Amino acid sequence: MQSDFALYAFFNYKNNHLRMGTTNKLIPILLVFVLFTACNKSRFEINTSENRVEVKIQRFDKDLMALDTTNLHAGIQKLYAGYKEFLPAFSSNILVVPATDTAEVARLIGNFLKDTTFSKVNRKTIETFNNVSDIEKKVSDAFTYIHHYFPGIKLPEIYFYVSGFNRPVMLGENFVALGTDMYLGADYPAYQSTTYHYLLYNMRRELVPVDLVSATLFRMFKNNLGDERLVDNMIYRGRVMYLLSVFMPDEKIENLMGYSPEQMKWCGKFEKQIWTAIIDQKDLFSSDQQLIRKYLNEAPFTAPISQESPGRLGTWIGYRIVKSYMDNNDISITGLMDKTNSQEILENSMYRP
Repeated sequence: MQSDFALYAFFNYKNNHLRMGTTNKLIPILLVFVLFTACNKSRFEINTSENRVEVKIQRFDKDLMALDTTNLHAGIQKLYAGYKEFLPAFSSNILVVPATDTAEVARLIGNFLKDTTFSKVNRKTIETFNNVSDIEKKVSDAFTYIHHYFPGIKLPEIYFYVSGFNRPVMLGENFVALGTDMYLGADYPAYQSTTYHYLLYNMRRELVPVDLVSATLFRMFKNNLGDERLVDNMIYRGRVMYLLSVFMPDEKIENLMGYSPEQMKWCGKFEKQIWTAIIDQKDLFSSDQQLIRKYLNEAPFTAPISQESPGRLGTWIGYRIVKSYMDNNDISITGLMDKTNSQEILENSMYRP
């Protein structure tokens, strides 16, 4: 697991100093360093420069905002030609009109671009997402992982759009799209009166790559465990979170979970109590859909556990179970996703917080 260079450095240092008859006090330190490096290297790590998937984000948001409102007809015809698959989805989901009604599409887009409130938001969006090469790199790295482990799955095109604070993500048969105007920063003034406070933290540019890859994975892998019981839903989401952690190894777990550092610390501190409560309350195998939503949906806290908790604790515990399962069993990434029995995963996980 450890690099050849690290091993060579260790043994070369040891042999030279033994021949010199010196006391080698640094050897244990070097050995600890080598072993630490080895143990923290994921068995699923790959070289993302090999067989690389290069992602180029399609900038519908820029092209839309660049339209000349004095000659909308020509500009919108160009949009129709350049975004044959995405424009119909944008029309039906954001404008709420069929794309075939070109006159109404042009009218609504014209009103949107001339609206003084949203023109200010649009300018901020262009400023925030003027250069997206860093986002493309992170998504390319993750997509390279996905292609490596699931070469038979067609990866989606990625689009950016502006939604008028309407919808942060759209999924199509061949694309994943993200509304860039929903990621202008937790302190962006326009959000303060339009968005629940507990959602603000994740409305940051830094989380765009994570949300794109997460949406891609949920789009790729449907729940094959069943969705009747809490445990099935927890482990399904936990599996996707585990893939996310493997495919984006440089991201902090709190970013992958959408938690603040303080929320992440709370989860770590009270993990045992959370699990005990789920068991003692007989929630784990419950089929009560309202209860399941309380564990999984976005919320200021996870109601069955504590008002001090972050929301979505079902996903967090599901991830912890799946991670324990993968740590304690010799199973591949594809083998994990092929499993259809959540109880088998739970029982073989040896999860004991």
